[in-house]
Amino acid sequence: MAVIAWIGLGHMGGPMAGHLVEAGHEVRGFDLDGTAVAAAAASGVRAASSIADAVAGADAVFTSLPRNEHVREVYGGAGGVWESAPEHALLLDTSTVDVATSRWCHDESSARGFAFVDAPISGGIAGAKAGSLTFMLGGEASAVDRARPLVEPMAGHVFDLGDPTLGIAAKLANNLMLFVSLVGVAEGAQLAASLGLDPQRFYEVASVSSGESWPLRTWYPAPGVVDSSPADRNYDATFAVALAEKDLAFAVAAAEASGLLTPAARIALDQFRTLIAEGLGGKDASLVAKFPSPEGHVAGYDPDA
Repeated sequence: MAVIAWIGLGHMGGPMAGHLVEAGHEVRGFDLDGTAVAAAAASGVRAASSIADAVAGADAVFTSLPRNEHVREVYGGAGGVWESAPEHALLLDTSTVDVATSRWCHDESSARGFAFVDAPISGGIAGAKAGSLTFMLGGEASAVDRARPLVEPMAGHVFDLGDPTLGIAAKLANNLMLFVSLVGVAEGAQLAASLGLDPQRFYEVASVSSGESWPLRTWYPAPGVVDSSPADRNYDATFAVALAEKDLAFAVAAAEASGLLTPAARIALDQFRTLIAEGLGGKDASLVAKFPSPEGHVAGYDPDA
């Protein structure tokens, strides 16, 4: 079994690190949030006092962080991964970053003698807890071969996408599709309700018809229809608006760099940015369901609660 360092024990990283403990690995975790550290420790993760403490002597280092700047600081900052980890350690970043940051991680890791794999994930908090995430791996073949048995305890599916940054490329393209689909689900659900359809009955129809999608199954915007819907919890975040905006902005920027037009993605991005401007960046991304209503009403959301 391996000695694994895990940096970033949030809603995704904490449960993922716990699955590695269950698989028999020794896992040392670090996070700036003491509550997150305590939750991970309850699942068997050893609390580390710093990044350097976590990575000392590690066979592999996982990072699960919110934004580009956090990834760059954790790897390149004083006392960070490159400065503190042994050169034999395999480095894996599960964060959703832009392509340039992923490329930087690969290039700078290689220059320092480290093997690096971009290893973004899909499946959300539920997938992290269930150990059913999809992993998208990009990197040199030998590094990806080393990564596969490490990620399998957390995964339902593991894909080797090939060269460095192709894992993050797959994640950005996937999330573009997710959020465009989410806007369609929001508008269709509101249309069905406005025409007098019972939300549960319409969901049953759409879920076995051509309107079926992951956001329909997981985030249907009406209370009492699917257990995982944020509509049952006043749209408290399972995938926060601010993170959705970040991911989709990276995807749109990548499309621009490729000379592509993505008008549907831009509509979704504008809606996320409007929610952020309204102070709702911490709410769930599925709150875009309020935009079809001229008054901004959607079942399950009370702005005063």
